[in-house]
Amino acid sequence: MRVLAAMSGGVDSAVAAARAVELGHEVIGVHLALSRMPGTLRTGSRGCCTIEDSMDAQRAANKLGIPFYVWDFSERFKLDVVDDFIAEYQAGRTPNPCMRCNERIKFAALLERGLSLGFDAVCTGHYASIVDDGAGNLELHRSLAMAKDQSYVLGVLNAKQLEHSMFPLGATASKDLIRQEARDRGLSVANKPDSYDICFIPEGDTRDWLKDFVPTDPGKIVDTEGNELGEHDGHVGFTIGQRKGLRIGKPAADGKPRYVLEIRPKTKEVVVGPEAALEIAELSGARYTWCGQAPEAPEQEFACEVQVRAHGDTVKALAAVVDGELRIALVEPLYGVANGQTAVVYLGTRVLGQMTIDSTRSKVTSGV
Repeated sequence: MRVLAAMSGGVDSAVAAARAVELGHEVIGVHLALSRMPGTLRTGSRGCCTIEDSMDAQRAANKLGIPFYVWDFSERFKLDVVDDFIAEYQAGRTPNPCMRCNERIKFAALLERGLSLGFDAVCTGHYASIVDDGAGNLELHRSLAMAKDQSYVLGVLNAKQLEHSMFPLGATASKDLIRQEARDRGLSVANKPDSYDICFIPEGDTRDWLKDFVPTDPGKIVDTEGNELGEHDGHVGFTIGQRKGLRIGKPAADGKPRYVLEIRPKTKEVVVGPEAALEIAELSGARYTWCGQAPEAPEQEFACEVQVRAHGDTVKALAAVVDGELRIALVEPLYGVANGQTAVVYLGTRVLGQMTIDSTRSKVTSGV
């Protein structure tokens, strides 16, 4: 096969490309230039989109003896990931830009260009596995390296994208084995630290970065009954589940701390309440997709597990499509879930699908 190896400049994508070469595929390495500031160096940056990262990727490709290119996707990245991130926060939601990047850049824009150029697949260093169900349908499953499993951020992939995806690291038991393999192959990125935080926020301070894009108008802090408890200087500084820094002078009647339950940009209100109200019993969203084969009868309730954070635990749930929404009733509650987050649905180790959370229902309130 002709394979595009997406090379971020990290050890995982380098080893994934090496394995694709070893399997006999015709591999071409591609580094995606996503930053609109091409002079960015790693100093102060903790993402995966710096000049040094592209140089690391090129050195790895040279070592593997494969062609290497840098493709400029910065404009699409800005429109589909950065602008979306800003718009979600402006609406009082909490987005996951890594999900959007995988959905719209690595497995949409990159794959679209690759297919148009005659390539058969995109290869990445994600820790996940693609499995044939025996009937010719492809399924996405968790990696054996559960501590590094990245199936959550791949939950946005559809059946066609799975057909043209390769994840050579999925059967590897640990990151230590990948680093040792990189050393054995003579790859200079063997000991390179993992990237973390949001790549387009180099300093890692999301709140400070957002102040340039999201209005910081003052507003009221209210309880679930609408009673005013205090004031704030901009909702962008608050997160669901936050307890500290609320600056509420009057204590709660029960003397217990209060937590942020909801952010209302239109009225500039931040709603606070008891910790128990953060226990979420139900999730729903109209923006859902199936990863591979859809359920035969999604309108009929089925048992599943749900994960709402990249490194969070899964909880048991019952799900069904009702009136155009995927609704998930949690058998075990999730704590502090925000609108805009992604809920990924699992059947055992298999990723069944995902949805962007539009609304939640607390165990102790009618709705949040």
